[in-house]
Formats: sequence, structure tokens, C-alpha cells
Amino acid sequence: MLAKGGTVAQLELPLSEKVKSEVPKLVPFFKSTCVYFVLWLPTSSPSWFSALIKCLPIFCLWVFLLAHGFSFLCVRSSARKILAGLIFSALGDAFLIWQEQGYFVHGLLMFAITHILYSSAFGMKPVNVHAGLGLTAASSFCYIMLYPYLSAPFTYLVAVYIALIGFMGWRAVAGLQLANDLWTWTKLSACLGAVLFIVSDLTIAVNKFCFPVPYSRAIIMATYYAAQMLIALSVVECQDVEISRKKS
Repeated sequence: MLAKGGTVAQLELPLSEKVKSEVPKLVPFFKSTCVYFVLWLPTSSPSWFSALIKCLPIFCLWVFLLAHGFSFLCVRSSARKILAGLIFSALGDAFLIWQEQGYFVHGLLMFAITHILYSSAFGMKPVNVHAGLGLTAASSFCYIMLYPYLSAPFTYLVAVYIALIGFMGWRAVAGLQLANDLWTWTKLSACLGAVLFIVSDLTIAVNKFCFPVPYSRAIIMATYYAAQMLIALSVVECQDVEISRKKS
């Protein structure tokens, strides 16, 4: 039970064991990510093998969620939505392997669906107007920066995509509530994951539409894989915190 004046953040300290218990389930993800960066297959000659290597870390995150059991997925709708988002992410990754062959828009669509699913998983409470205004301003700035380099149909597609990923970022950041100590490591994980996803996609956009970004591929994939891992971690419920909060 919480002592009078205690906070949820204080309950997070004993949960270090909970965090450690998740690490072994992520070993396949870490290994497959290393395989991708070691092989570093060129995108100039896309193949099904290169698509498999690129998607393998995301497949491992499917396994990570499934390792918590089907009962976990049945009870937690957020976990099901994150899993569905990871499935569409893998499809998006595969399409982007062939983006120079005309499949960039297909990949964009898959990731747009991913952001809708993630937004739904993070939920609409709390609203956190300040976070919403901040993400709206940041999203608007990004679009204004990209706009001079865009031509139809990307003028509209990029606008919609930025709105969706900005909305997803808002819902992830809104749940953190650091000022009130109403946060858990899973909410922090969602927030960091969303921010890294935005960094990854912004790098893609600048590199594709504006100018070459040095080490763009390394930046894009490192932030992308980290983002997906953190978002997958965000659905691991801190049940001990919830129980203790009810008892306090």
C-alpha cells in the first residue's frame, strides 16, 4: 500500500525486476537487428531476401507480444492493436524495399494504418491539450519545411501522413504526465517510441524529397527499430502499480 503522500512513480522502483523479465523475450529482436546492420543489403537491388532481413526484427516483436500468451492479447485490446500495427509495419517495410519501383505510396499507406492503430492503442485519455498543441505546432512546421519540395500527389499524401503520425505522437506523449508523477515505465516507453518514430519518418521525408541526409539509412533504421521495440514494450502492463493504486 502507498504511504500517505506517495506517488505512482515511487511504485515503479520495485518494477525493475518486471523490466528485466522482458529482456530475454527481446533477445531475438536484438539479434535480428544486428543481422540487418551487419548484412546491410543494398536497396538498389531489392529482393525477397533483403525484404525478409529488413522485416525480421519486426517479426521478432510479433513473437515478443505472442510470448505473453493469447490470454494477454485477448484481455488487452491495446496489445492486439499494437500487434496489428506491427503486422502493417512489416508490410510497409516490404513495400519500401521496392520504393524505386513505384511502391513508396503503398508503404506510406501501410504505415498510415499503423499510426492509426497505435493511436487507438494509446487511447484518448488523458487529453493533455498542451501536448496536442505542441505536436500540432511541430507537425505544421515539418509540413511547411517539406511543402516547397512536394508535388502532387505527395502534397496531399504527406500532409495526411504527417497529421496521422503527429496524432499518434500526441496520444503517446499525452499519457506520460510527468508533472503529476502519473507515469509508468510503459508510458515512458510509448512516448520515447513515438518520438523516435517521428524522427525516423522525418529523416525519410527530408532525404527523399529535400536533400540527401548524411548517414540517412543508419539514422532511419536505428530510430525505427528502437521505436517499434519501445512501442511493443509499452503494452506490457504494470499490474502491480494498478493494484497498489487501487489499494492506496
